[in-house]
Amino acid sequence: MTSLVLTITETLRYRGAIGQWSWVLHRISGLGVVLFLTLHVIDTSWAVFAPAQYARAIAAYQTPLFTIGEFGLVACVVYHAYNGFRIALIDGNPKWWKYQQRAAWIVLAATGITLVPVFILMFRHVLNFYAEGRPTLGLIEVLQEQLPFVAGIAIAGIAAILLSAVAGVIVGDSGKGKARRGSKIERFWWGFMRVSGVLIIPLVFGHLAMMHVLQGVFDITAQTQVVGTPYINESATAVEFVANRWGYIVGGIAIWRVYDFLLLVLVVIHGFNGLRLVLTDYTNKSPLLRRASIYFATIGAVILLVVGGAALFNTIPESAIREAERQMEYLFGEHGSGEAAPVEAEGAAPVATQEAGG
Repeated sequence: MTSLVLTITETLRYRGAIGQWSWVLHRISGLGVVLFLTLHVIDTSWAVFAPAQYARAIAAYQTPLFTIGEFGLVACVVYHAYNGFRIALIDGNPKWWKYQQRAAWIVLAATGITLVPVFILMFRHVLNFYAEGRPTLGLIEVLQEQLPFVAGIAIAGIAAILLSAVAGVIVGDSGKGKARRGSKIERFWWGFMRVSGVLIIPLVFGHLAMMHVLQGVFDITAQTQVVGTPYINESATAVEFVANRWGYIVGGIAIWRVYDFLLLVLVVIHGFNGLRLVLTDYTNKSPLLRRASIYFATIGAVILLVVGGAALFNTIPESAIREAERQMEYLFGEHGSGEAAPVEAEGAAPVATQEAGG
């Protein structure tokens, strides 16, 4: 905690130094992306495992609170990607470090130039949604939807501390818990963060273009063509949107499942290793908390890889789409109560590639 306070105070004192602000912005934007990544992977898995809950999650994303958050998310991703590329490029060519200040300003300029047209296109989706007068959830309902995530993160944190305490008893605490930065494993992660960061850029920019710019969250529940496929979302549910996208086959390959799987693996490992590095920077003086930081990041990464991977390798049945339709009716139909809709037993026939798109 002392290290964190020192970082904040020294950053505020270090006025005008673009290198320091780039370092701070890189960490803040990275933490923001990791937080959204956690919500996004778990939510998307509900399209397979809990269709009604997924319908509620998308309804929450279509509220003003999350709309503001979406703009912030895109800004974080764009800046973090550009600045990460700067870091990888200069780290790979140490003689270029004399240009790091100029490069940092270029990153800020490139971020601004990129975000202006992106935000304009995104805002058009927002205007169209509200111009149609489509209903949204209330703020209290939205906040209640996030309670399971808060509880899950808290449980993971407690589990990490308990595991760390047990490990401390078994192996003992020696030294101040400082990382062996010259170790082979740390050199591996140093290289991995730079290589994976570069590989992620085209994948994540493609995902942002498709899912936030060309067809935003407001289009997921509209009877429109699903981006990247020839299919129409006939039920106007988020579940059918995902089923159509993941069910699109080209040359015998479910291309968007493969794409999302590559994105999942790279972003989760990159993001949670970055989280580990940030947390351990501020817990070096406590062996207990430093180990807990490592366990916490590891637990988070494993959960997202298992849950996200399981969803990607499963089939979304037709009954899931019907369940999502009933939930949407409960949320915004004649009932409008926001309570979970009763689920009737239906056959679990898989959604075929063509039939899923109507």
